Amino acid sequence: MFENLQDKLNKAIKTLKGQGRITEINVAATIKEVRRALTDADVNYKVAKEITDRIRDKALDRKVLISVEPGQLFVKIVQEELTELMGGEAQGINIKGDPAVMLIAGLQGSGKTTFSGKLAAYLKKQGRSVLLVAADIYRPAAIDQLKVLGEQVGVEVYAEPENKNAVEIAQNGIALARKTGKKIVIVDTAGRLAVDEAMMQEIEALKRAIAPTETLFVVDSMTGQDAVNTAKTFNERLNFDGVVLTKLDGDARGGAALSIKTVVNKPIKFISTGEKMEALDVFYPDRMASRILGMGDVISLVERAQQAFDEDESKRINAKMRKNQFDFDDFLSQLQQIKKMGNVKDLLGMIPGMGKMIKDLDIDNDSFKPIEAIISSMTPKERSRPDIIDGSRKKRIANGSGTSITQVNNLLKQFDEMRKMMKKMNTMQSSGKLNKMMR
Repeated sequence: MFENLQDKLNKAIKTLKGQGRITEINVAATIKEVRRALTDADVNYKVAKEITDRIRDKALDRKVLISVEPGQLFVKIVQEELTELMGGEAQGINIKGDPAVMLIAGLQGSGKTTFSGKLAAYLKKQGRSVLLVAADIYRPAAIDQLKVLGEQVGVEVYAEPENKNAVEIAQNGIALARKTGKKIVIVDTAGRLAVDEAMMQEIEALKRAIAPTETLFVVDSMTGQDAVNTAKTFNERLNFDGVVLTKLDGDARGGAALSIKTVVNKPIKFISTGEKMEALDVFYPDRMASRILGMGDVISLVERAQQAFDEDESKRINAKMRKNQFDFDDFLSQLQQIKKMGNVKDLLGMIPGMGKMIKDLDIDNDSFKPIEAIISSMTPKERSRPDIIDGSRKKRIANGSGTSITQVNNLLKQFDEMRKMMKKMNTMQSSGKLNKMMR
């Protein structure tokens, strides 16, 4: 989402690179380009002006150290200001209460129901017992959708399809949660327009009746500055606790993420980057600022890996790697766990320096399908001993997987090179060379 902004900010900062010192003249030119980059990204003009004024004042106020170039110092200042603009620190959700009640509100099509399922999965992974309540009484498919999502993540869904009173449904769901010992209730509500007075009164009545410990407003980040204006109107009526930005993996300009905290004065608490139930992240302003500036986000990448990878399975595979016994079954297992982490292009963008390299590449999880098909077309013996795969076997595997012999050859070659690299690393580790090199 922030690729265009990232490019323009980098171009703006380039004007300071190679300069011996920061002056009013070279900073003025850079600030002008930074402001233009922010407004082009759909950031509120007033917000863009305020942040660039602060960046200019900080840049002129700081002395450039001998070991730091002006461009590097300016990047640091921009990162600090972007972080502050988006909230400064990550804000958690309030899960106190017996049960804790979370009210999910937003516009039609903003992704509330999908987010409700993702939030349930997120809280369940933390060991919490969760109940989803289907309080959207206007869209019949919403109840079915929530039930499907609940089944996917293993969370019970309470619904009353014939009841057209959202307040009653929510209250009955909370009563059931108390009776069954559920600690958290997530109430999914109908999408509504801020101009629809009857619908706004309904959500206000719902909030008064259930007294939620946390009210979250879900915003489709693809709607840009309109999302900020809508959030402001909803906040005046609901006084919500935080914002959720969905569809952050889209190709919109990203101004909503940068402007919403300043305009609404409510923190962004979660960001959603895809349809998978695992594609939900706590919003860290400092990490997002680093990603916008092309500096990556290794911490979030590691956290996603920790959530997606099975610890026992990882230990088993590590042991096979050390014994040079890594085979195609292990490779397929690792591939499937990587897919759980989310969109591949999004993951690569978290690696410092990779965002710029892959921005024009079309990468998605479907790229793995030919590899999975080829491995699935192998016999158990072929997976464990790829060296036995001769010409006739390659032809059979290609036919069975719907791929070409060239694709099969490429995979075998790459896998062989990977195993040689693992063997080399094991040899270096056993001889102590790897430890010396790392030191």
